[in-house]
Amino acid sequence: MPYILILYYSRYGATAAMAHQIARGVEEVAGIEARLRTVPAVSSVCEATEESVPEEGAPYASIEDLEQCAGLALGSPTRFGNMAAPLKYFLDGTSRQWLSGTLIGKPAGVFTSTSSMHGGQETTLLSMMLPLLHHGMLITGVPYTETALLHTQTGGTPYGPSHLAGTDSKLPLSDEEKTLCRALGKRLAETAQKLA
Repeated sequence: MPYILILYYSRYGATAAMAHQIARGVEEVAGIEARLRTVPAVSSVCEATEESVPEEGAPYASIEDLEQCAGLALGSPTRFGNMAAPLKYFLDGTSRQWLSGTLIGKPAGVFTSTSSMHGGQETTLLSMMLPLLHHGMLITGVPYTETALLHTQTGGTPYGPSHLAGTDSKLPLSDEEKTLCRALGKRLAETAQKLA
């Protein structure tokens, strides 16, 4: 069955919670499924290695997960207005897919979580779009027909869903944030089916 790859890095759990809501949106569409995958943390110690399967949460992504997806939702916490290094590290290893055009024409969307309202949500979303554009993917955002964009007091942008996690990274997803995550998942699934 075709699937939307929901590929993310989450340090404190907020981005993972968003990924699960996006998966719910994907699975509202018959004939396509959600595949949740994460990436390991990057170590500053060259000799450090991670087990091939994480202790908890989603399995680690493989290049094959990316190559075979019908669409992609890419998520990261905000790091100084940019995506987190582990996600960037994974994407930096996709030169072969870029050369072969594996991802050209597939829909993609982005999502992020940050500790403060003005913590760089939109610049992080834009930074995640750049490698996807280089891969020839078709960027889908969240249109204003999703009225949660007009009413949210927390996260949410037309560039993609976002979450305000708070300075201790413990705020739960708001109802509007959940709605926008599910909307992105559903939109990616429907777009992938139309393009198939």
